[in-house]
Amino acid sequence: MSNKVLEKALNEHLNAEMYSAYLYLSMSAYFSDTGLSGFANWMRVQAKEEQFHAMKFYDYINERGGKVLLTAIEAPQQDWASPLEAVEAVLEHEKKVTALINGLVDLAIDERDHASNIFLQWFVTEQVEEEDNVNAILDKLKLAGAEGNGMFMLDKDLATRVFTAPAGE
Repeated sequence: MSNKVLEKALNEHLNAEMYSAYLYLSMSAYFSDTGLSGFANWMRVQAKEEQFHAMKFYDYINERGGKVLLTAIEAPQQDWASPLEAVEAVLEHEKKVTALINGLVDLAIDERDHASNIFLQWFVTEQVEEEDNVNAILDKLKLAGAEGNGMFMLDKDLATRVFTAPAGE
């Protein structure tokens, strides 16, 4: 990649996506430990999705002739006070990722790297969907409460999620 500033930023984000996968895998373990297998499934699928995102960055850096640099992944949080707190943490994390993506878009524009700007637009759209999905779960979780039939039904609903790579990917 001829633009080393953008190459460095894309590599940093690739590693941030790997951390996201690690965080959601940790959340999956937390939900498994608390007996919420549907929530655990949703988080595990989310981890796979984040790995997919990381690989999109990996492939893009390579396609542009850049050098992929993988760094150490920080240990994620292991426990949360409640399912609600965990899902709220997901939303906050996704907002952080949205800000990172927006920063990359700004950098691509500043560097006049049109190909990277186009590449990043997929992630801009994806982040809108990510935040919307988590907000929907949060709304349902708040309605269901911490226990009882509502929580059981929400857990059962989240168990149906499967990872499907986007068409053409």
